[in-house]
Amino acid sequence: MAFWLIIGATTLATILVLARKMLRPRDISAPVDEVSKLSSDMKVYRDQLSELDRDLARGTVSPQDADRARIEISRRLLEADKAAQAKATPEDAPEGVSRLVMAVSAATIACGAIGLYWLMGSPGYQDLGREKRIAMSQEMRDSRPSQTAAEADMPPWPGPPVEAPADYLELIQGLRDAVAKNPDDPRGLDLLAQHEAAIGNMVAARTAMGHLLEIKGQSATADDYVRQADLLVNAAGGFISHEAETMLKNALERDPRHQLARYYTGLMFAQNGRPDMGFRLWRGLLEEGPDTAIWWTSVRSQIGSLAAHAGVDYTPPDAPTRPVAPVMPGLSGPSAEDVDAAQDMSEEDRRAMIQGMIEQLSDRLATEGGTPDEWARLISVLGVVGNTERAAAIWGEAQTLFAARPEALAKVRAAAKQAGVAQ
Repeated sequence: MAFWLIIGATTLATILVLARKMLRPRDISAPVDEVSKLSSDMKVYRDQLSELDRDLARGTVSPQDADRARIEISRRLLEADKAAQAKATPEDAPEGVSRLVMAVSAATIACGAIGLYWLMGSPGYQDLGREKRIAMSQEMRDSRPSQTAAEADMPPWPGPPVEAPADYLELIQGLRDAVAKNPDDPRGLDLLAQHEAAIGNMVAARTAMGHLLEIKGQSATADDYVRQADLLVNAAGGFISHEAETMLKNALERDPRHQLARYYTGLMFAQNGRPDMGFRLWRGLLEEGPDTAIWWTSVRSQIGSLAAHAGVDYTPPDAPTRPVAPVMPGLSGPSAEDVDAAQDMSEEDRRAMIQGMIEQLSDRLATEGGTPDEWARLISVLGVVGNTERAAAIWGEAQTLFAARPEALAKVRAAAKQAGVAQ
């Protein structure tokens, strides 16, 4: 409403100024400067004629010279009079015509202003000042659904992926039974949370992790709280609830520089109408790096939109250009065929060879990055050797790293499914 009052007052003031100028009668008693100058010239010429008559009477000028001078002065006087009449103020237009022109001008100004705003503005949009926007954001944050409500809106867990090995599922079931018999065993809860998450059972995973945090109490680390926050976020389909925010606060109290906690906190602000707060957190993360962090690609792909909503002109740093590693034996990592070919070796030699190739590829991907095929190969081989725990961790990193590249993520997902750590 205040906006329309300001615009209306501005338009009315413009119309009144124009009306005053158009409808005011001209003051003909106040000649313009040029007319005043011409009138002064005419007076000078008249004085010259009078002076010429006096000179003729005194005999100082001959009659012939007086006639010639009188003709020249009279000519100049006529020209000055003609010019003065041409410069004279014209008469006012009829009052009716002036009022009609004024009415048309006023309507044009008013309708033009409204029409221009209708095309280029936002009619009906609320007048949201900074304080009101912050209050609305806080209200949104306070009234967001709980973790339970968010999980209730998610489709039910369809069960473990069909590609999951039967013996792996049996191990998980055995782990569940063991935890049921000894519910306060930290190691059992840790493993159960990890492997429930590996098969996509996020509710069970966050339940086990929550109980683990209760047992640890004050000894729980920032990583523990961030891990639970990550499980809560995944169980809610990416939504950050009050419970997840509490986990993030606890993590940042223990480690204010924890990068993954800052990433999720920035995401929470973005979800609740505070792009300015989210942008500051993400900008710090992005410029702090490293660009090989699991969250770096995700932040870089989204921070431009966040900056625009925050009203900040920001250009994110360029994505790093990494050389493609040459395809050489032992450098691109082991394949499933490499593992099969090692069957003729002794058990000790075979394990050493495979583990050495796995570590070589893993270290290079962590320090230099790599192609989606290499990430997929590492996960696949870890599944073959039965190291599903590490395969699940690598798959988690890959999901964040390739979040903005669906085709690349699909390749890695296929390997993760084959390894039994993805749906």
